[in-house]
Amino acid sequence: MTHPFASVLILLTLGGSSFFVHAEGESGAEQQGIPQMTAEQRQAMGIVTAPVSRRRLADEIVAPGEVTLDAYRTSQIASRITAQVIERYARMGERVKKGQRLLRLSSVAMAEAQGQLLIADREWQRVKKLGRKVVSARRYNDAQIKRQEAYARVAAYGMTGPQIGALLKQGDASKATGEFDLLAPQDGTVISDPFLHGQVVEPGQLLMEVSDETQLWVKSQITPADVVHIEPGAKARILIDEERWLEGRVVQIHRRIDETTRTLPVRIGVDNSKGLLRPGQFVKTALEIATGEEAIAVPREAVTLLHGDRVVFKLEGEELHPQLVETGKVHSGWIEIKAGLKPGDEIVTRGMFLLKSLLLKSQIGDED
Repeated sequence: MTHPFASVLILLTLGGSSFFVHAEGESGAEQQGIPQMTAEQRQAMGIVTAPVSRRRLADEIVAPGEVTLDAYRTSQIASRITAQVIERYARMGERVKKGQRLLRLSSVAMAEAQGQLLIADREWQRVKKLGRKVVSARRYNDAQIKRQEAYARVAAYGMTGPQIGALLKQGDASKATGEFDLLAPQDGTVISDPFLHGQVVEPGQLLMEVSDETQLWVKSQITPADVVHIEPGAKARILIDEERWLEGRVVQIHRRIDETTRTLPVRIGVDNSKGLLRPGQFVKTALEIATGEEAIAVPREAVTLLHGDRVVFKLEGEELHPQLVETGKVHSGWIEIKAGLKPGDEIVTRGMFLLKSLLLKSQIGDED
């Protein structure tokens, strides 16, 4: 049997091109098992590189969390009076813009208020046209006040200024049908719409919920003893599957302990513009609690084992080769490098399995 690092001939196909790589000698054999690749070829193989840098490593508290809507970016739509749903303009899951029509209601109370407004407005327009020199001060003031009261009542029932203006412009009492539209108070997605067409709804009954899902909260339950080490603005990470983490920030810490769990909920704000999280989803959170000294660090997944040694794959020119490293503590998905790398070195952060397989196959082929 020859030495594991003896010469070997490898055939590798990259982007339609074939590479024969001959490795010989002991000291440089492993790296010779990987062919030279251009940046385009590495990209086609799923190999990603990044420069090494120094960063501050921080300790973390790991705790379960639940994804929730950002209450400050969420609105509930309800009728202020008893009414019947006669038209739907938006459905659950649809994106809506502020001021967009969501649904139309019809109400007996609104019809009466609209009729009173039209009567009061007609009288006010007549009195105003005659002027104070013709009508008494009492009639003038009464007409003005009644019109204002009628306008305020219709607005309080749920009609917007533009809707009221359109009604008054028509000036036709037959148009006082009690119909009015509920509008979206913000940009967002319709999260729920628990009503049926034709349903009679009561004041305050939830008809629609609109929320900006591009920003969500993750509620993490932290023990009071650990909360003292967390501050608003602290970095946090959210594990959404076996590998992927999302970055976030602590936005709020509840003031009251949960009576059931005896923990303090901590709200983490997270960018959900890619739609990776859904309200109600359970996740794992990692919250930064202390800041350490700066150190050379690389992503944890960039370090792999080769023949029992910890190595990274280092890029020099167009050549990739394993580089022995001495590692230290692991913080927030980053691993400290005590020796073997310096800031500015370019290393592989994704695709290590492929490179490691090439080396191992080359050694097996040499043993045969």
